Amino acid sequence: MLYQVVAEHWPAFLERAEEHGGLPRFVVGEFEEYLRCGRLEHGCLHLVCRECGYSELVAFSCKKRGFCPSCLGRRMADTAVHLEQSVLPRVPIRHWICSLPWGLRALLGYDRKLCAEVVSAFMTEVDRSLRWRAKRELGLASVAQAHTGSVVAVQRTDSALRLNVHFHSLVLDGVYVHENGDPRAPLEFRELDTPTQADIAEVAARTAARVERILRDHGRSLEPELGDDTPPDLALDEPGLAACYAAAAQGLSVTGDRAGKPPLRLIASPDPHPRPRAADATDQPIAEARGINIHAVQVVDGRDRRGVERVCKYITRPPVAQDRLERRPDGRLELSFKRAWRDGTRALVFEPADLIPRLVAAVPPPRWHLLRYFGVLSSHSSRRRLVVPKAPVDPTANKPPPARGDQLALLGENDDAPAPRKRWAWLLAHVFAADLERCPRCSGPMRWAEVATNRDAIARLLAEQGLGPRPPPAERAKVRVPEQMVLGFGDASG
Repeated sequence: MLYQVVAEHWPAFLERAEEHGGLPRFVVGEFEEYLRCGRLEHGCLHLVCRECGYSELVAFSCKKRGFCPSCLGRRMADTAVHLEQSVLPRVPIRHWICSLPWGLRALLGYDRKLCAEVVSAFMTEVDRSLRWRAKRELGLASVAQAHTGSVVAVQRTDSALRLNVHFHSLVLDGVYVHENGDPRAPLEFRELDTPTQADIAEVAARTAARVERILRDHGRSLEPELGDDTPPDLALDEPGLAACYAAAAQGLSVTGDRAGKPPLRLIASPDPHPRPRAADATDQPIAEARGINIHAVQVVDGRDRRGVERVCKYITRPPVAQDRLERRPDGRLELSFKRAWRDGTRALVFEPADLIPRLVAAVPPPRWHLLRYFGVLSSHSSRRRLVVPKAPVDPTANKPPPARGDQLALLGENDDAPAPRKRWAWLLAHVFAADLERCPRCSGPMRWAEVATNRDAIARLLAEQGLGPRPPPAERAKVRVPEQMVLGFGDASG
């Protein structure tokens, strides 16, 4: 469904954007590569079974990081396995979530330098809170004796596909200390008590103060009503992108009879027997200060490695889940949520063309890092090698068995080259249960026969397999003809 919507509405959207200055190359390239992702006629790999001669073609993927569900699914699995096996130690891990005021979402969505400073401000205060709590609970002589560690994933969108930059942090729920404060002594992990609501409130207030100073240095304000939804330099340099950011941040429709208004909501009936809350909200590690909302309830036992991998997948998940997007009988799209909102909203209904600006805003600009490491888990820490786990030896994950002759291993890398991350074929099997290394007919090993990258080779392989170039099948549905798109190209107000 996502592919059908993009293929149908992206050309017209791009044409109108070109009339008002166009969109940056990184956005256009993301969409164009997505439309070629998984299409055999744009390049493929020919695999042949060594035992029975069975052959099949595997299409190339776009390997982008904006919104492609399959490629981001593999990236999510790769990152989660890497964090679980090579980064996060077997200690308790607390999941911290930091949400930002509405007025900063479009600004942080484009300004990577400002976003990095805000992430650092938040993690500095989390680190400070852990150190001072460790000094009080463990009786340390100085906060400098406590060493923390964390991994932060930056998410650009929320469940409604609005531009909503927020941070998911996996923080070691304790500190590492040297015995008797001697740096030459081994490191020991000391778990801390659950942070109180007052501890989280202090982190939120100090984070808000830090962010306010950072924004003041950049000529901005923390208060949503005092700041513009769109960065002024972005509105001048990239008016098309600024208009998409503004519409996506506010969650507005751009076509149909609800242009300029929020999309329709489907609200579930209230539960007649609501489940009782385990504790009062004041007892939970949740707090808010001047639009900075911090949630630190979830804790994962570091010995539960499957649970650790699950939470790593959650914080690095793709923005779009294809199974939650469907077309209604009237041609509009319905985006359902995994969990209903507080007011009972379980889904949004909008025109198909309204999806394009939200996808544009989901594409991160170049050199916009989505994963950051702090404390003893950062690469520049001298203590990192003492705390991170040693990845298990798995020859099937990094170094497949050698192929015949001088042929490269299937979808893998040279045996002499280091392979710190998982192979593409291993990720396909790990994420989609698609084993390309074994024949589906006789379970024999598949070999890499040919890589087709030019038009003649691709056409020959398609003809040999009895295939022809064709897009994914489209659903036969009554498609509404939307009104003229109302998107403020060239207008800083969106």
